[in-house]
This record gives sequence, C-alpha cells and structure tokens, in this order.
Amino acid sequence: MSKFLTDKELEETIYDIIWQAEQSLLIVSPYIKLDKYFKDLFEKHINNHKLRLTIVFGKNEKDVNRSLRNTDFDFFKQFPNISIIYVPDLHAKYYGNEKKGMITSINLYDYSFKNNIEFGVYSEQTILNKFSKSADNDAWNYCMDLAHDFETIYIKRPVYKAKKAIINLGKEYIKSEVLLDLTDNFYGKQKNKGDSGKRLDDFPDELDFNIDTRPERVWEDIEENHSEPAKQNGSQIDNKSNVGYCIRTGEEIEFNPEKPMSTKAFKMWSKYGDKDYQEKYCHFTGEKSNGETSFARPILRKNWKKAMKKA
Repeated sequence: MSKFLTDKELEETIYDIIWQAEQSLLIVSPYIKLDKYFKDLFEKHINNHKLRLTIVFGKNEKDVNRSLRNTDFDFFKQFPNISIIYVPDLHAKYYGNEKKGMITSINLYDYSFKNNIEFGVYSEQTILNKFSKSADNDAWNYCMDLAHDFETIYIKRPVYKAKKAIINLGKEYIKSEVLLDLTDNFYGKQKNKGDSGKRLDDFPDELDFNIDTRPERVWEDIEENHSEPAKQNGSQIDNKSNVGYCIRTGEEIEFNPEKPMSTKAFKMWSKYGDKDYQEKYCHFTGEKSNGETSFARPILRKNWKKAMKKA
C-alpha cells in the first residue's frame, strides 16, 4: 500500500515511523538538526539494545557541523545499538522501520518541518506485500547499500552473554561497546581527517561476552608441506569447504549451505527473514537460478548430489 502525503499528515507519519520502530530504524537525511520534540521521539529507544538504529547523513564536507551538529551527534552516541555513516553527495531522504517507510523530500531538520513545503510517498508492509517487490523494499535496500558502501563514523554494538542452563534460554544483554568513534577526527578536532576505510561489513551485529570462560587450547594438525589455505577475494577459505557463491549477489564466499549469503546480503535478507524468498544464484556453482534457489534451498536441484559430496 502506497500513499502520497504532505503537510501535517506527512509530519505525523514520520513521527510514527520513529516512535513505533521495534527492530530497525533507518534514517537517511543530508541535514539533521534535532529540536526537543525529535529528541523526545528518539529517547523512547535510548535503552533499547534490540533496536538497530542506522543514521546516514551527508553534504558540507568542509563544515560537516552544518549537516549534523556535534551536539546532535553526541545525542545519538547514547544509543546502545547504532551505526552512523557519512555520504558526501547525499541528497535523498528516507525514513523506515521494519513495518513502514517514507520516500520524501524532507530533511530531519526542525526548520524543514516548520517552514517548508514538503511531500513524500508512504508505504506500509502487509502480509501480502511483505516479500514482494515494491518501491519501499527497493528504497530500503538502496539506502542500506549506501550505508554499507560509505564511511562509517561511529559504531556501537550490544554485548550479550549466554544464559547458563541445561536448555537454551537465549542470551542476556550485558552492556554496549563502542567499536569505532571518529567524532574528533570527523569534526576537525584532530589533524588526521579522512576516510578510515572502515565499512559496516567490518563490524559484527553484536558481541559475545565470554570473559568468564577460560579459552581451551586446541592442537591443530599441521600438514608436512605447510601449505597455505586457498585465498579468495583476499580472505582465506578452508580447502575442505572450498568456494561457494552468494545466492543473492553471485559473489564468491565460503561454501556453506547453512550460510549461503555474503555478510552484506544476509543483513538485507534478515530484515524479513523469509527462507523461501526466491534468490538469483546457485550456492554451489554460481550459475543463475531464475528464482529456483532460496535461503532454505540454496542449491539447484540438478547440482544437489555433487554439492553434498563437496560438503
């Protein structure tokens, strides 16, 4: 379902997208300036480690404080599970959570909401369109591609500890840990200002708390010829597992039918987690599957027997 919105209805819908987010909240806006009301909306989530908050902003390379004030940056740093990404040429705006999305002209800027003529196209997920191709799904995926492809400025992730019990009782939130903070660098407080080279794929979605567990020594068998593992795309892949292919992008990854996607593709897929969603490639051969593969069935039927020998 898509709907054209403007004026008060546009504002209220964006407020709802922020306020009602439970699992994911994606904000793409070149300019971000928070008044008290915006801060009140976001503060609902300030202790919610389960919510993945992603902020993408841009413009004003010589004075980034005009795009995102240092004080507002510090406000976002309080959230337990957050990624902040800078895209220099960004002009697009998008607001989305796991249920709703808005492609719009309006910045997350108090002045824009108070003074400008703005409009947008709103989409809401239903059971019927959740896994189908739609403008909002395309917008979400495109914006997440931007988040993965450009410079990360700040990363904070939740730390979990497995609950000790005979049966699996899940995990317990312990704290959040900052994995990257280039604030001083980015705002010119340090001389070394530039792209760190770090991207979202360089960071885990969460951390394991295992400080109470002493590591066990594992003696590995070393071949007499001390041959190195095969290398693919700059990373080492075990000779026994060999090379597989991401069922969504076709790129080379480690062959593992239980993990048939690249890290980036998996993060896109996990928004909905539909194991039967039709994908593009065979995990075993990399050939086009024409929708006959999925997360549940990553290998084309004709290749299954050969793939099982490889596994």
